[in-house]
Amino acid sequence: MTAREASPYDGPMEPAQRIDQRLRWLYGEEVGARTARRLLERLSPLTVSEPLLDPRQRRLPFDQRDVVLITYGDSLLFDGEPTLATLRRFAVERLKGTISTIHLLPFFPFSSDDGFSVTDFHAVNPRLGEWSDVQRLGQDFRLTFDFVLNHVSRQSDWFGRYLARDPAFAELALEVNPGADLSAVVRPRALPLLTPVRRPDGTQVHLWTTFSADQIDLNFRSPEVLLTMVEVMLHYVRCGAEMLRLDAVGFLYKELGTSCMHLPPTHEVIRLLRDVLDLVAPRVALLTETNVPHAQNVSYFSDGYDEAQLVYNFSLPPLLLHALTTSSTTDLTRWARTLSVPSPATTFFNFTASHDGIGVRPLEGLLRPEAIEALAELCQRRGGRVSYREMAGRQVPYELNVTYLDALRGSDAEPGDRHQVQRFLASQAMALALPGVPAIYVGSLLGSRNWQEGVQQTGAPRTINRRRLSLSQVEAELARAGSPAARVFDGLCRLIRVRTAQPAFDPGAAMELLELDPRCFAIRRTCRRQTLLALCNVSRDRFEVDLPGGAWVDALGGDGSSCQCVRLEPYQAAWLTEVER
Repeated sequence: MTAREASPYDGPMEPAQRIDQRLRWLYGEEVGARTARRLLERLSPLTVSEPLLDPRQRRLPFDQRDVVLITYGDSLLFDGEPTLATLRRFAVERLKGTISTIHLLPFFPFSSDDGFSVTDFHAVNPRLGEWSDVQRLGQDFRLTFDFVLNHVSRQSDWFGRYLARDPAFAELALEVNPGADLSAVVRPRALPLLTPVRRPDGTQVHLWTTFSADQIDLNFRSPEVLLTMVEVMLHYVRCGAEMLRLDAVGFLYKELGTSCMHLPPTHEVIRLLRDVLDLVAPRVALLTETNVPHAQNVSYFSDGYDEAQLVYNFSLPPLLLHALTTSSTTDLTRWARTLSVPSPATTFFNFTASHDGIGVRPLEGLLRPEAIEALAELCQRRGGRVSYREMAGRQVPYELNVTYLDALRGSDAEPGDRHQVQRFLASQAMALALPGVPAIYVGSLLGSRNWQEGVQQTGAPRTINRRRLSLSQVEAELARAGSPAARVFDGLCRLIRVRTAQPAFDPGAAMELLELDPRCFAIRRTCRRQTLLALCNVSRDRFEVDLPGGAWVDALGGDGSSCQCVRLEPYQAAWLTEVER
């Protein structure tokens, strides 16, 4: 295998022409042309009446009213009811008009990794429900599906057919000589990269397994594998997905002698998926999940028109945590000033917590090593865990495994920590104010705490933030006035509802970073209809801030009167709209 340069594709072409050219580049002239014909024949009856011919006509199908809930299909449990039906009932009763989109983490049959080791990409886990339950949820909310395209379960029928030498699956996996030099490969976990597997006939092969021995990496050097996964994507679109999260996509393509991360063919496969959607579902968005340093992460925007519309803003969660635990916005503001997107067709996916931990690789080059180590130590003091990866023969922190609410518990000396909920809501207010589409993890919304018993049960640090909850217990806790869960839920829903009414929070609205006080994160968002000043105190201090320009009114509180300065209480957020003269 040898590394290649980026695709030579350039200039305006119809989607079919782009598909043909990309496949020729990926697989060579003869095989690529044949693969293109097969794919286009498959797409022909699905092509919409007005496919997107010019990628530069693409615009984001999101505005300030769009907020995503990230959840497992079985995050909420109710005896005798499919969990997808339980989720829908809770979401309709509690979140309709607040949340616009529900991101369902993998809801397919699986063998490990809480759904990310898929055994059947086309089925719904029967414990969660059926495709009809997914479609009913889609009647009330827009849907995002996980597209786990890097690997397949070792327990899957596909892999069984590969082992049995079924010609249709002969190239499913990546067979590697165990003596090959893999020293340049970027490793996400401190686990063996190759897994020995014995076929039924007794022969043994060593297969590429980036994430675990149960997760067999798919061989995208094979056009058959690519066509198979395109069919999976089309199935998800038919079943109602309006956004597809490309899980672990940076690891997609492997070439010995390289890092096997972010290789040109990986980007070309994503562009091909974009071309396919331009033909059959132009409004379906692609979201790339690449938990890496910021510059590598945003490379998946490409030129702003031909690759992903959204990328996870992975540097945001740890930088917010750093700001709120050091009472300083200096590093957060410096980074936020660099945020930009290459076109109106792209934006960030802003989040603070997810089913995974808080990644610290995205802090490389943004914080000093000692500051990153301080975050890891703080996580452990707050009852969390630290996951490691191997780098240059040593283990270094990869992510912090802790709920975001517990990560923001106050100092050990602070009795009762009366500021914990307010500190958490401050983190959410800052994330909601930045340009992009905001996403809220279900555990954060419900005020979940570190699930130590779960970690003991599975031995997996990430389990700490993956607790399934009884709906009856959740409802009882939310009904208990003044409970931490009720304060978190009510406070976060209120922030979201206020946000959706502000045109200046549209993903495309301009942003300007202001330096008013080191303890205050301050940004100005501007669109044609509104100018808004978003402030947040990241400290336990009380102080006043002089406001720039004319008079302002706080959309989050106050008596509605205008002001030219504002007094911020500990961890208080203020969203001030400029009064027209």
